[in-house]
Amino acid sequence: MPEIRQYRRADRAALYDICVRTADAGADARGLYSSDDLMGDLFAGPYAQLEPELAFVLDDGGDVAGYVVGTADTARFARRYRDEWIPLLGDRYPVPPPPPRSPEQDMIALHHDPERMLVPGLDGHPAHLHIDLLPPWQGRGFGRRLIGRFLAVVDAPGVHVGMVTANVKARGFYDRLGFTELPVPDPGPLTYLGIRTEGRAPH
Repeated sequence: MPEIRQYRRADRAALYDICVRTADAGADARGLYSSDDLMGDLFAGPYAQLEPELAFVLDDGGDVAGYVVGTADTARFARRYRDEWIPLLGDRYPVPPPPPRSPEQDMIALHHDPERMLVPGLDGHPAHLHIDLLPPWQGRGFGRRLIGRFLAVVDAPGVHVGMVTANVKARGFYDRLGFTELPVPDPGPLTYLGIRTEGRAPH
């Protein structure tokens, strides 16, 4: 029976693989960028490195099929990303030129701007998370269980997610879990959703 367990360092390659295979609005992003590690370096690796206590994986008995990662304090995480994660990656991703840029350069620009995570209007939801499941494991309740584990242990009054608005399937998933839309100024291509954590029992 698949289990939700704490992330281990040996899971890193699986996290990166799952991340890139679900990074194109839920579809496979392998081959879209010069390095398939780019998505993982942005949206999985820094969380596993900086806050492993909030990283959980779906283990099907030998392989990792999904994960949830996040932070209890987005402002603190953005500072640590700049102070620790960017130096750790070194010159892997040179600072891109000003716009107009290629799609890959736009993604790399996110790496060099961790303060982008500090979105006005999210003060009541200081934590945030990222969740990804391989397609065969979606729609079977495992995403709910992963987020339930995260919400049960995160020390914050509320959690937000920033999802690509075009990813209609993901929006339906969050709606079913009780996330509600958070109005923020100039959200761009993202929709911000939030959920309160008070009184939640472990799942």
